[in-house]
Amino acid sequence: MSTKLLAATAAIALLAGATSANAVTVNWTDWTAQTSSTHVDGVITVGSDVIDVDYDGAIWFTQTAGGTDFWVDNGYTQGVVNRPSGSDVIALNARGQKTITFSQAVVNPYLAFTSWNGNNVTFSSPFTVVSQGCGFWGCGTFSVNGTNTGFFGSGEVHGVLQFQGTFTSLSFTDTSENWHGFTVGVGGVAGGVPEPGTWALMILGFGGAGAALRSRRRVAATA
Repeated sequence: MSTKLLAATAAIALLAGATSANAVTVNWTDWTAQTSSTHVDGVITVGSDVIDVDYDGAIWFTQTAGGTDFWVDNGYTQGVVNRPSGSDVIALNARGQKTITFSQAVVNPYLAFTSWNGNNVTFSSPFTVVSQGCGFWGCGTFSVNGTNTGFFGSGEVHGVLQFQGTFTSLSFTDTSENWHGFTVGVGGVAGGVPEPGTWALMILGFGGAGAALRSRRRVAATA
């Protein structure tokens, strides 16, 4: 392998490492009203885009303004720039399917959760664990299944998940325990400006394509 190729490979690896460590600022949902025992309205603001968010499923209680801040961060949201702020949370205590619907397509949505103790949960799409750790209720751990679509929590589990792709809805089914809370957020909307990590990968891709084209031209010139 040539010195130039080695240097390029090392640079790409370095940039890729920086990209994976590059935390994203998340636009979290402002839950505005619980309109029934199974429905909550909310909005996410991303620049000039205002996205309506609907939650449908069993609810124990919803905090839309004021109340306890259950998102106190003792290490479980280190994978994003900003933890869910304020007191907005949907608290659950009954098993079954829950569905989150967005009024327009969003990319790479996030789900933050608190106190999912003893829950066996399955999501409608695969996820990546952004971070996990201790939170308001203490500490716990969870094990992810082989398809990255679910996990089982032990102890006071807190964390952030990210779902890769474009979504207008996201569902999960849980087995439930006394109470566990969640909220959702996005890094961007479909057709919007890519997240910083995506920009880095695009730049690397353009650079690699350019280098390959220049190399092909040099080979053709000397043939």
